[in-house]
Amino acid sequence: MSGHDSKYFSTTKKGEIPELKEELNSQYKDSQDPNPLIRALAVRTMGCIRVDKITEYLCDPLQRCLKDDDPYVRKTAAICVAKLYDINAELVEDRGFLESLKDLISDNNPMVVANAVAALAEIQENTSIPIFEITSHTLSKLLTALNECTEWGQVFILDALSRYKAADAREAENIVERVTPRLQHANCAVVLSAVKMILQQMELITSTDVVRNLCKKMAPPLVTLLSAEPEIQYVALRNINLIVQRRPTILAHEIKVFFCKYNDPIYVKMEKLEIMIKLASDRNIDQVLLEFKEYATEVDVDFVRKAVRAIGRCAIKLERAAERCISVLLELIKIKVNYVVQEAIIVIKDIFRRYPNTYESIIATLCESLDTLDEPEAKASMIWIIGEYAERIDNADELLESFLESFPEEPPQVQLQLLTATVKLFLKKPTEGPQQMIQVVLNNATLETDNPDLRDRAYIYWRLLSTDPEAAKDVVLAEKPVISDDSNQLDQSLLDELLANIATLSSVYHKPPDAFVTRVKTATQRTEDDDYPDGNERGYSESPSNAAYGGASPPTSSSGVPYSAAMQPAPVPASAPTAPAPAAPVPDLLGDLIGLDNNAIVPADQPATPSGPPLPILLPASTGQGLQISAELARQDGQIFYSLLFENNSQITLDGFLIQFNKNSFGLAAAGPLQVPPLAPGASARTLLPMLLFQNMSAGPPSSLLQVAVKNNQQPVWYFNDKILLHVFFAEDGRMERTSFLETWRSLPDSNEVLKEFPGIVMSSAEATLDRLAASNMFFIAKRKHANQDVFYFSANIPRGIPFLIELTTVIGNPGVKCAIKTPNPEMAPLFFEAIETLLKS
Repeated sequence: MSGHDSKYFSTTKKGEIPELKEELNSQYKDSQDPNPLIRALAVRTMGCIRVDKITEYLCDPLQRCLKDDDPYVRKTAAICVAKLYDINAELVEDRGFLESLKDLISDNNPMVVANAVAALAEIQENTSIPIFEITSHTLSKLLTALNECTEWGQVFILDALSRYKAADAREAENIVERVTPRLQHANCAVVLSAVKMILQQMELITSTDVVRNLCKKMAPPLVTLLSAEPEIQYVALRNINLIVQRRPTILAHEIKVFFCKYNDPIYVKMEKLEIMIKLASDRNIDQVLLEFKEYATEVDVDFVRKAVRAIGRCAIKLERAAERCISVLLELIKIKVNYVVQEAIIVIKDIFRRYPNTYESIIATLCESLDTLDEPEAKASMIWIIGEYAERIDNADELLESFLESFPEEPPQVQLQLLTATVKLFLKKPTEGPQQMIQVVLNNATLETDNPDLRDRAYIYWRLLSTDPEAAKDVVLAEKPVISDDSNQLDQSLLDELLANIATLSSVYHKPPDAFVTRVKTATQRTEDDDYPDGNERGYSESPSNAAYGGASPPTSSSGVPYSAAMQPAPVPASAPTAPAPAAPVPDLLGDLIGLDNNAIVPADQPATPSGPPLPILLPASTGQGLQISAELARQDGQIFYSLLFENNSQITLDGFLIQFNKNSFGLAAAGPLQVPPLAPGASARTLLPMLLFQNMSAGPPSSLLQVAVKNNQQPVWYFNDKILLHVFFAEDGRMERTSFLETWRSLPDSNEVLKEFPGIVMSSAEATLDRLAASNMFFIAKRKHANQDVFYFSANIPRGIPFLIELTTVIGNPGVKCAIKTPNPEMAPLFFEAIETLLKS
């Protein structure tokens, strides 16, 4: 090809890519375009580019747009300030953007005011420094703008006003008067935000007439919300549940609107039941009981059970209505529907505890249904009734004996109740029959069981009965505290926080925001080859703990490869034996969203159900769609395990469990398969997962955070956080000789010594403390006296030969322990102090 032929491949057209490149390199941006829509779009687009280096180009256009003549540009610029603050807070403060944002609150356009309020509120949530404080001047501006801005602008302003505390009752009344018209708005979000704001200000209003009138005004809009779609009804009901706990008079005369309709979804029916219980009173209890009785004959088993329990809760709540409630329960028992009978017996047991020695005449009726009981809670309740009133039941020994035949096969709940009831029977009727029964029960409970709770209780009873029967009577037959109404279950401080968050997810979950939202500053920039950092720096967005990928593109692995490719198995060397192909490829579900190492994925294999102490709940059933996971790191025979308990409270069988660990400071990863069998509804399985160290290391300073992802075939990926306690890593070879201890202590520089005090901890017994620490491989070296204090020295060792030399100083029996450690790795000191605090408190 000659040199002249190149002309055939050249063109005068630039094309899209060169034009984009030229525009990006241009010193003119679109923020000065004569069209206000283009100016607003330019600043909005620049604010969405979450790269630190872009901010220097954004500042000047943003300052111009905040003072733009067009309100559309100003309102867009206000939101951009919040986005820029999330990228570089210091820059926003230095360039005076916060002051410009505050000036926009006085803007003559209500939409600009609303966006300025939304931006300031967003910024305030991400910092502890007071930035957005409403003054009396600001208050007037916001109330004026409230009448003119759009519905979502009204929501922003109302949410801000709900955080304002009026100076006195008069100001609170004036604010409420200006906000009350919002209760008639067509948008349910505006209505709930107005209700929230009024409830907050009502706390300061002293006039009972004003409060009464406000309660009357709030009832109709709340009732109107219940004529919307079922999903909106559910949200409204969850919020109303909170409102009636603080102000039951608002809907006291509207209980009929909460009666369930035949076509209500089950989740709406359940919420209506809860609210009906809270609104039940002596005036309306007859209507309520008729409703509950009708619900108890429906076809949905869960709803029927809830209705029967509701009758019992009303009996406990309203003393004068208790007899009517019991009559309804007895009528339900006579229809002989198994699950209705069992639920009725459970609630009658609670009624007996609420009103002792009042309604025992119905016991004979209950005993007629003894043969139909097959649920643990119902059995345990009936056994409790027989044991508690054994002296009034002629054939109490025969009734209990019918349960004893299947004692070894019964669940722990029933076994424990049967043990206690038999002891009560023996103490009340010390005849030959009960004597033989108690011997059989104690033998079974001490020799034939692996349940430590049952065995320990049996030994205590045995010792009491054999040494001092009168003391046994004082203990076992002691007068029991009367139970109280539990319809208002929430703690007052939690209720205050939830009421301050009405019309948000918090009021639907009935949990404070920090229980399900993680606020972490998003990482601004990273290269393709960067490893994912640990959870303290990772780019998490604000999301519920069970967030799924949704429709996003596939996540990538730490090497930048799409995760679907990164999940493929490595090539097998020619010399290696070929493993059988798996039944199905590992699904692309655990991804690199939290920086997971795909080598740690393990499939479900064979079941293992070891017993052990209760484990902390890390994924509650309310978050995991019925799946509850409890877990804790443990050390057994020199090996680290992850002890897990899976409980299936959902309505479907769960199987195909997978687990994966994020990169962490100790490189913890699974060493073998996760052994969890398919879990039927109501079933649970406990397993020990062997762990490896230094497989999956994260960068940065040592952290106790362990992030876990769990997946099964029926649900999305669940993420939860656990805490790594350092004493799990204390090795069995950590004991030092005294001379070696002294030499090591002296050889380490003073800069490697770290001190911490625990003022609230009491060492009541030196021997017990030494035994407890030795069980965790903290070995006692020496003890000395210093003034009136005891000084103890210990040694411990974690993998890779890192020693810890420990000095504990305290006065036995008095609060206050001072801990000093020396170690070649002083950056591990915070983790060590967490561990030692846990051990000393246990």
